[in-house]
Amino acid sequence: MVFQRYVALGDSFTEGVGDPDPSRPNGLRGWADLVAEQLARHSDDFGYANLAIRGRKLDPILAEQLEPALAMHPDLVTIYAGGNDMLRPTVDLDALMARYDAALGALAAAGAHLVIWTAHDPSASRMYAPLRGRFAIYNELARELAEKHGATLIDFWRLREYQGWALWADDRLHMNSLGHQRMAIEVLERLGVEHTLARPVVTEKPPAPRKQAVRDNLLWARTEALPWVHRRLTGTSSGDTISPRRPELAPVE
Repeated sequence: MVFQRYVALGDSFTEGVGDPDPSRPNGLRGWADLVAEQLARHSDDFGYANLAIRGRKLDPILAEQLEPALAMHPDLVTIYAGGNDMLRPTVDLDALMARYDAALGALAAAGAHLVIWTAHDPSASRMYAPLRGRFAIYNELARELAEKHGATLIDFWRLREYQGWALWADDRLHMNSLGHQRMAIEVLERLGVEHTLARPVVTEKPPAPRKQAVRDNLLWARTEALPWVHRRLTGTSSGDTISPRRPELAPVE
């Protein structure tokens, strides 16, 4: 496939959190940038926008990003939304995905080819494993939406390299640089786009000694888990002061 106007929508997953690059907006690179760079190789007139903002739940993503995306008349839209909603215990997945369905319909009706995701399998994480059933329900609904709208589906659940921690950042929530590169490759290959990206070699680290594991867990709780809980209690978000990295279609440099 050859695309000329690519717009990326979503939350931290698409913003690129976990793949730092001080030379880029918000200090991030991410899989969407890698995809855009490869797509640009196949088009003489290519534009890329990335409207994703970390911490956003599905409704704010749709409220803030859908209309600006439609105004750019994209021929390719990637969107992964709902991950932050699934972390909330009261989420109504059926109602959530009905709103997702309407948004995907609007994008498809405007002529955009869609790429959407299932959630990954959280069974390897003690913290997120209890949500596995909720993730699985989301996935079945996402697969149904992909079929309905003719979208390319990235089945994150079945990408088994992500089962361990080799492709995840120290915060245990976002992909690291290798994880973002592996995801970019998956997107490009599912779209049938030739690329020059090298597939990461996934090597799991041996389990840390017990004392080191305890120290690592305490550090993670202090630097990641407690701030997350504090934001939930205060009604704030990690993206409250963040702006979209690439708010307008622009060439890839």
